[in-house]
Amino acid sequence: QVQLVESGGGLVQAGGSLRLSCAASGRTFSTYFLGWIRQAPGKERESVAAISWSGLNTYYADSVKGRFTISRDNAKNTMFLQMDTLKPEDTAIYYCASDVRNWYGLPDPVEYDTWGQGTQVTVTS
Repeated sequence: QVQLVESGGGLVQAGGSLRLSCAASGRTFSTYFLGWIRQAPGKERESVAAISWSGLNTYYADSVKGRFTISRDNAKNTMFLQMDTLKPEDTAIYYCASDVRNWYGLPDPVEYDTWGQGTQVTVTS
């Protein structure tokens, strides 16, 4: 089973950018469907982006479409989330997650079978 570790979170002003990384262990990384999920204080977890095993198919929540870009480098067992034009409402803990099944669209967060520990993103106004 793959293990996931996020990095790249931090404090940024509104309008700024951050790039999150998710490093994975395991030789079968390239076969996993991957996603980013966030949870803000007092709110439910929200799927924000996902990417197919090949990287050819990407999916985004309406709230981040046009601002966030998900990508993966299977040769380096790493996934990324480029976040631009950040807003205070993007403040949350961001988790990367994987699933052995393939999905067409954003799966519900409960569908992922492996999660990282999360990284905090705080956007100030």
